[in-house]
Amino acid sequence: MKIAGIDPTTLPSEVVLVLPRGEQQIVFRAQPVRDMDAFETVCPRPIPPGKMTRDGFVPMENDPTYQQVLAGWASQRLGYMVMKSLEPSQIEWDTVTEGDPRTWKGWATDLRNGGLSDIECHRVMNLVLEANCLDELKLKKAREVFLAGQEPKPASSGLPTEPASTPSGAPASA
Repeated sequence: MKIAGIDPTTLPSEVVLVLPRGEQQIVFRAQPVRDMDAFETVCPRPIPPGKMTRDGFVPMENDPTYQQVLAGWASQRLGYMVMKSLEPSQIEWDTVTEGDPRTWKGWATDLRNGGLSDIECHRVMNLVLEANCLDELKLKKAREVFLAGQEPKPASSGLPTEPASTPSGAPASA
């Protein structure tokens, strides 16, 4: 697929966070998760309980137990997104295992146990969100770059080409 002659897969889609550690740095690289199909296959969205009425089945989305299950599912989904987004960072997780959905929620605990502060964990989270979100700032910058390229170039008041030589007159008197 191409959009106006541009292959979207060729555009850079990685964001970087560098955390200082004395003379060294810890570098986190995050890429967007292209789709959540693999997650949805392993962890489908919970279905709310409901009751039958004369109008048919009515889901009870405000059910406290369902809300708890939904919150756990959302946390698991976020953990999957963090784990998949940070794959370019080549993190060797202590408890998070790609094949075990129950472990995905532990990404922040692993980072904290690895020596990162709460604030640094939040920075990592923001990096993942930045990689996966299209916010107004990104859209505004893209619009400005696009529109700047669409503006007609100003007409030059000078010669269209550079003269081969210029005549020289008598030296100026000082």
